[in-house]
Amino acid sequence: MTFTRRSIAATALAAPFVPAGTGARAQAWPARGVRIIVPFAPGGSADLAARFVAERLGQALGQPFTVENRPGAGSVVGTEAAMRAPADGYTILTITNAHTANETLLPNRPFVLLRDFVPVAPATIATNLVAVHPSVPANTMQELIALARARPGTLNFASSGPGTVYHIAGEDLKKRTGIDMVHVPYRGAAEARTDLFGGQVQIMFDAIPSMIQHARAGRVRVLATTGARRSALLPDVPTVQEAGVPGFEAVLWVGFLAPAGTPPEAVQRMNDAMRQLMSTPAAREHWDRQGAETMVMTPPEFGAFVQRDIEQLGELIRSARITAG
Repeated sequence: MTFTRRSIAATALAAPFVPAGTGARAQAWPARGVRIIVPFAPGGSADLAARFVAERLGQALGQPFTVENRPGAGSVVGTEAAMRAPADGYTILTITNAHTANETLLPNRPFVLLRDFVPVAPATIATNLVAVHPSVPANTMQELIALARARPGTLNFASSGPGTVYHIAGEDLKKRTGIDMVHVPYRGAAEARTDLFGGQVQIMFDAIPSMIQHARAGRVRVLATTGARRSALLPDVPTVQEAGVPGFEAVLWVGFLAPAGTPPEAVQRMNDAMRQLMSTPAAREHWDRQGAETMVMTPPEFGAFVQRDIEQLGELIRSARITAG
């Protein structure tokens, strides 16, 4: 599964920092506090990235950046609130690839992502992992796939909800390998993990930082990571691709949009500040410890990135007949 373009390491992460504009209008923003809407509950990847950015951009630009969590309806509630906010540069929306999936999964949503918003900047991208309960008789990804083939329809995998990136990861693995696993959706990742630890479910795709300590404590067994290359946090764990599933990639990225009509000068100044922030060794080291990498793109590059993700996920969702309910 490709949640992001394959050339991200060579292109996006290597993009140079362009100093902020020097025009009067560019320098005027921000003249007051900026609100960053996170359309998810506190504590998740999007929330953590938004809070990291808010603190540091506030310091760099001399105005407070405040995070406002507006969860609900699979990110629709907060996203609609951001869409309806004044397009003055003082409301920013935090997005993930849940948004690009929803462009296909939720045909009746009240917005179109790249019509009603303009791209500002990406922030981070993180690899996930595949974990199983210790009772599952598989010590490698190859063994898990062989087990699923030998016992079609008897293995199940948990996710944090229908249509989430973790659900899509499981469906993509099924499609690429021809195995039959049963999806068990939960209302959130925490509930899914609890049942995985208890053996009520057998397999879960999850964020590395959320699961790594449980793996070390023996509550789960990690079989593979889901990026194009191995994770720095789990360098001895092979990728799903190394296990013989070419093209499989399941990552979680976070970025920022602004309501359509936001002054280009404000968009560019925030992008300049983001590019500078995410290029610093301190930012890279911080996100390395979280199992993520920083991303650096111009607004047009990020817009193209989002559009590709919408197209790629749409193709996968339709072919695998994934639904949000």
